[in-house]
Amino acid sequence: MSLKNLDARGRWRSKTIAFRVSPEEDTLLETYVRLSGLTKQDYITRRLLEKDVVVQGNPRVFKALRNELAAVLDELQRIEAGNQVDSDLLDTIQMIAVILDGIKEDDSFGI
Repeated sequence: MSLKNLDARGRWRSKTIAFRVSPEEDTLLETYVRLSGLTKQDYITRRLLEKDVVVQGNPRVFKALRNELAAVLDELQRIEAGNQVDSDLLDTIQMIAVILDGIKEDDSFGI
């Protein structure tokens, strides 16, 4: 059993919620969590409560974006060779585009 944790508002996080996902859903969720810069718990909680997930630019997010863009490039090269487009790839590209659009507006990276 895990220890109780205080959240940002000083509330005890003493309840545990668990659910099952497919391997594909897990991969997509892990990608979104990496790109958000949040913990998995905070990301899932914000999404479930229909709150905005605001990406704070930091070196970890920048590295995740770079790695995901490299993976997207590999997939696009595979597709160019005549293979099928994966819907998870399209979801990842859309998430990256939203993040980069937010970075352009913030311009804290100087991009």
